[in-house]
Amino acid sequence: MKLSFRWFGEDDKISLEEIRQIPGMKGIVTSLYNIPSGKTWPSRKISNLVNEIEKNGLKLTAIESVPVHEDIKMGKSTRDKYIENYKKTIRNLGREGIEVVTYNFMPVFDWTRSKLDHKLQDSSEALIFESSKVEKMDPVEGDLDLPGWDITHRKEEIEKLMSEYKVMNEEKLWDNLEYFLKNIVPVAEEEDVYLAIHPDDPPWPIFGLPRIITDGDSLERLIKLVDSPHNGLAICSGSLGADPDNDLPEIIREFGGKGRIHFAHMRNIEITGEKCFEERAHLSSEGSLDMVEILKAYHDVGFNGPMRPDHGRMIWGETGKPGYGLYDRALGATYLNGIWEALEKAK
Repeated sequence: MKLSFRWFGEDDKISLEEIRQIPGMKGIVTSLYNIPSGKTWPSRKISNLVNEIEKNGLKLTAIESVPVHEDIKMGKSTRDKYIENYKKTIRNLGREGIEVVTYNFMPVFDWTRSKLDHKLQDSSEALIFESSKVEKMDPVEGDLDLPGWDITHRKEEIEKLMSEYKVMNEEKLWDNLEYFLKNIVPVAEEEDVYLAIHPDDPPWPIFGLPRIITDGDSLERLIKLVDSPHNGLAICSGSLGADPDNDLPEIIREFGGKGRIHFAHMRNIEITGEKCFEERAHLSSEGSLDMVEILKAYHDVGFNGPMRPDHGRMIWGETGKPGYGLYDRALGATYLNGIWEALEKAK
């Protein structure tokens, strides 16, 4: 596997030099964050990003993410324009040597939490999701304060989107995802780019909006929409693991064995109730997920794609983007690398 780290570009408080000092670190996962959804990514900006990372002794191992415009998700008449822009972006990324591109198909809201500074027993702070609190929020009338949600829509836009999505159900969303993939996957094949859909986070509906990438059955349906190795998965342990019915090692062995996992997010959570969880340190002993067994499953299927420590706690007084501090994710990376080294030596 290629041990990688999420970096948010030049505005990130964390530098590439600091990331490079993490033992075993090989790659960077990032995006062009200042380009609106639906616009084509210019080759020049992609090239500059690649060069900046490489001059710091690292490699751009995955793009996370190229956002999918809401008109595509809703199947509106304008979607073809945005799909053409997406195709151009994939071509530009492929020509710069980018191998993995992540995206998601979550309506309106990306990964969502209810609190960003929940105090754990060790006095660190972590992101949590409490279903009862989210259910009381009104995305139209209330002032949303959702940690983890990138506020890309103004209040009036949210109201319009929520109204338009009222007619959307899971099957219609599946139809629109299929239309998107049938247009995009052939371009990804031509450019040798591997698409990796991120599971819905959390893996259940929120605010009455459908979410469809939630379990093993939906992952199987996804890869059958367009049967190509370039139509693949980003397996996020924290997203899928929030549902205790999801057997992560089994999912990894099934889809990794088919060569359809292109990206791995490693995060541990503690399930605290029905549709409730806390993010924890990466160690198996710290949460509900057996990280050793999850890594063993990746190792057993010969996974050789990018793997990154996902959200971490805020520790040692660090401030910044919740879930994306340097210290705990660096500890997580070292933990993951140590387990992987042990698995390699045990072969």
